[in-house]
Amino acid sequence: MAEGSCDVEGYDMVSNELKERLGLDKSPVAIKFFLREEDIPEGIKKIDENIRHCEMVQKAAQGEMFYATSQEQMCKGGASAIGLMEAPEKMKTGEFYQSLGRFSSLGSAKRTMDSIPKIDPIMKAIIYAPLEKIKFDPDVIVVICKPAQAMRLAQAMIYTKGGRVEASFSGIQSICADAVAGPFVNNTANFTLGCSGSRQYAGIKEDEVIVGMNGENIGCVVTALISMK
Repeated sequence: MAEGSCDVEGYDMVSNELKERLGLDKSPVAIKFFLREEDIPEGIKKIDENIRHCEMVQKAAQGEMFYATSQEQMCKGGASAIGLMEAPEKMKTGEFYQSLGRFSSLGSAKRTMDSIPKIDPIMKAIIYAPLEKIKFDPDVIVVICKPAQAMRLAQAMIYTKGGRVEASFSGIQSICADAVAGPFVNNTANFTLGCSGSRQYAGIKEDEVIVGMNGENIGCVVTALISMK
């Protein structure tokens, strides 16, 4: 792999470097969006159950590769954040989260929902896969890791150009909005602490955090990890 780049045949090496140098227990997850379901590469099957986006990410981290449309997405908030559908009206207004006791007022709930990153609802399908198995360029790469491993990733992100790493999250819609939609829309990595849903349904542990990275920049991150002391 050339410095600062990652060719389409090199993701097995990229994944191995990430796992070995960070000490990851699970695979980094490659996310790929499609405007048309018929464009899904041959051989990748549709998931055969209805579960949440965060659960799909966890399945891919543990070795499974598949794609899903809005029909297989159980959590409509997650599906709307990643562009597979329009958000339900009560979620747009914040009423849903206020009813759960997460906010003191409709205003604070609505302001939070307005600030959460979202992909325009134009996507028809999304591939979830362990990074080492893919033969396509990922749009986003999600890493489920421990705080010390996330720290090492943050150090790699500023290794070449310096600066600071900023994290944006609100404790809701974490693996969908924070770790996937945010990096895709803003073209920058994001660190998030998970949400009640991802910890309850996807098994994100108390000592785990989530990092979402733009797929185009992963070569630079890996090169930095190799070079760092």
